[in-house]
Amino acid sequence: MSTKPPSIVQEFPADTLEKIAYNSVSSIPTEEPNDRNRLGYHLWRWLRNREGTLDEAVAESGVRLHVSRQEAIKIIREALSKQGVSL
Repeated sequence: MSTKPPSIVQEFPADTLEKIAYNSVSSIPTEEPNDRNRLGYHLWRWLRNREGTLDEAVAESGVRLHVSRQEAIKIIREALSKQGVSL
């Protein structure tokens, strides 16, 4: 019996909100990779709806950070700026 190779993953284009959100949190140290994914999802939701503040979105994610929440927000703001997103 042979196994089939995994399906090919199609990446989002670089200019989509999804890619921008997940790229913005990629360098933040978290307890587990899934924490970073959860943070990316909450950032994407915040970018899409712009309800509340960025600080509230990070807090709402419940992510377990290895840096302070304020440091994480600073990293996210800088990453968003570099990708052309105005806050």
